[in-house]
Amino acid sequence: MLVLVAPGQGAQTPGFLTPWLDLPGAAELVEGWSTAIGLDLAHYGSHAGADEIRDTAVAQPLLVAAGLLAARELGALSPDVVAGHSVGEITAAALAGVLDETAALGFVRTRGLAMADAAAVTETGMSAVLGGDPEAVLAHLEGLGLTAANVNGAGQIVAAGTAEQLAALGADKPDKARVIPLKVAGAFHTTHMAPAVAVLSEAAAKLTPADPRLSYVSNKDGRTVATGAEVVERLVGQVANPVRWDLCMETFAARGVTALIEVCPGGTLTGLAKRALPGVRTLALKTPDDLDAARALAAEHATA
Repeated sequence: MLVLVAPGQGAQTPGFLTPWLDLPGAAELVEGWSTAIGLDLAHYGSHAGADEIRDTAVAQPLLVAAGLLAARELGALSPDVVAGHSVGEITAAALAGVLDETAALGFVRTRGLAMADAAAVTETGMSAVLGGDPEAVLAHLEGLGLTAANVNGAGQIVAAGTAEQLAALGADKPDKARVIPLKVAGAFHTTHMAPAVAVLSEAAAKLTPADPRLSYVSNKDGRTVATGAEVVERLVGQVANPVRWDLCMETFAARGVTALIEVCPGGTLTGLAKRALPGVRTLALKTPDDLDAARALAAEHATA
């Protein structure tokens, strides 16, 4: 049984889209997407520096476009389950047929701009907390006024809050834990993103979602969502609520998933799966050189 997953913000690196654009028809496809959403995806994915693609308004549509392009290149692949981490949920919604590619990219463009605007109100950010007892880490974060914005499993919790709160975390780490500041421009999946929820609610009202044709697992609670309307409702609310990737992986295990492929720019979610899902084969699509191995893995494990 195969799950196809899409990474979230922070997975992007300078030039990561370059080799994908060399594939037949890819540059033309991305150019069309760029025109549709008013953002030069090829430029940002190939020539922009780290600071430019750290911009939330750029990073989010860039990641969704990359994931959709990589999934297309896999060919007639029919995974049993799809899921995405944070903004990767929009990629997953498109892969499940809830939104078409243009609608998904338009929605994520709105999401990125709205979250960037919300992040500009107060200086906020996120830090990964690695190791330590999970319950003790959660209590420690609460004591500092921080939100556990991503509960990722495999010993990783991402804290979010103001710059002052994160500085206090860096100076007062949970027992037996490391703290690593993340290259994101806001306290995503917290109440700091409430203004973005209102903007996305208006954008969502203009969508015409279809019901998922593949099993779609939601970040909210790790539950499989059966209707397109509920998928979109969850996409809206999720920007201001924690990502429970740990529960998503629990669902993968309960469903009997035997292989996991992470679309471009892969690596983050496969790393978590290697630690939390022993025995599940994993593959990260980083460059087109990984496509043949991904197709072979899919052919061996997909049952849909």
